[in-house]
Amino acid sequence: MLDDIRTLVELETHSYDKTMLATGLDGLRALVTGRLGRPATEVVRDGGGHGDTWEATYPGTAPGTVLLLCHYDTVWPTGTLAEWPFVLDGDRASGPGVFDMKTGLVQAVWAVRGLRELGLPHPSVRMLFNGDEELGSPFSRPYIEAASDGALATLVFEASADGGRLKTARKGVGVFDVTVTGVEAHAGLDPDAGASAIHAMAEVITRIAASGAPERGTTVNVGLVNGGTGRNVAAGRARACIDVRVGEPAEMARIDAVFAALRAADPRVTVSVSGGWNRPPMAPTPGSRRLFEAATEVAARLGLRLEEVAVGGASDGNFVSALDRPVLDGLGAVGGGAHARHEHVLVEHIPVRTALTAGLVTGLVTGPATGLG
Repeated sequence: MLDDIRTLVELETHSYDKTMLATGLDGLRALVTGRLGRPATEVVRDGGGHGDTWEATYPGTAPGTVLLLCHYDTVWPTGTLAEWPFVLDGDRASGPGVFDMKTGLVQAVWAVRGLRELGLPHPSVRMLFNGDEELGSPFSRPYIEAASDGALATLVFEASADGGRLKTARKGVGVFDVTVTGVEAHAGLDPDAGASAIHAMAEVITRIAASGAPERGTTVNVGLVNGGTGRNVAAGRARACIDVRVGEPAEMARIDAVFAALRAADPRVTVSVSGGWNRPPMAPTPGSRRLFEAATEVAARLGLRLEEVAVGGASDGNFVSALDRPVLDGLGAVGGGAHARHEHVLVEHIPVRTALTAGLVTGLVTGPATGLG
């Protein structure tokens, strides 16, 4: 398994590098078919300028289908590996993408291999690997939604939360750009002729920031601001990039109304908003609750005490949850440092997490995970 993890980490797959994503997917397909054989059915769907989506199905020995959901793109630019190679140091493996989420991919593959080698009953396994998750899955979303339709469960192999906790709730994410257009003028010679877009943007940002409601799980962050052409010029244009996180679906409509109502005090200034909701919130549905309870029973048989957590980040599991389908997230690696230079996984947990997945999948037809519909 460590060899497979090294193989995937050493295939750089930055979300914005179409060529490297194609090479990485070729390598991933070779790895999966090398461990599991050729799938009964498979299809590769174009990802536009980003990574393609590969869907492969392996037949089971019992009715039904389980979806194993993984992404192979990473946030790390091509060339990172040259200065930060894969390193195995005792119980710690590090490298770009090892935690988010290439170890999870390997665990998913080996869980299926284990089921087959041990002759354990299991439903058919549909595996979906997409290459645009770090961008919000703009191309793969409809394929994810279609692949989860009718599945007994969707298991997401994003890395676990601290201590190996599974993720049963995630916030929805909104990505908005606000553009303010004013009237340029010389700040000293003709100040009254100008209508500063930057001054107006300050008004707008104040209103946007005030829309946060932490008590309802809604946070607003204005992460980037730029505009103007010179110190002595009334700015003709300004732009702000905003990240919004919501814990409740109703908050999406409220935030939409806030953006729709944005106006500047100066009538010469216009305000426009682009962007929208990247992912809906992931809330624990009854089916997902039963799935987590089944996972805790499997974990107990492995000597683990499994816990759950709600997190602010989003994943492709959000799409499945919004359709009221059973989903469980965070089944991937135990470690830390996602999107950071200290990204790493703890090796001792890899076989146990793989066994947890295998036990959960076979439980879909033999144990407490049945009856999830």
